[in-house]
Amino acid sequence: MSDIVNAAVEKLSEKIGSFSSTAKFVIEDEGSIMIDDSGVRAGDDEADVTLTASRETFEGILDGSVNPTTAFMSGKLKLDGDMAVAMQLGQALS
Repeated sequence: MSDIVNAAVEKLSEKIGSFSSTAKFVIEDEGSIMIDDSGVRAGDDEADVTLTASRETFEGILDGSVNPTTAFMSGKLKLDGDMAVAMQLGQALS
């Protein structure tokens, strides 16, 4: 498990805690993070929505310097799955 994923799990846990749906963040070349009603953890399970981004984009989303909608519209954040769940996650992160 990469240090990036471990740090992201900790940061997301502080921001979200738990989430009523299942979402997966894939950080390119680093690993994946699952967010669900159990909380936030490193993992690569099935999810309602999968969001894929570079480490830089993901870190920007976490620290607030990158707007998730802008990242999606510019192609820096890829989405596969339920757009409504992605929007709920975006609300939880802001």
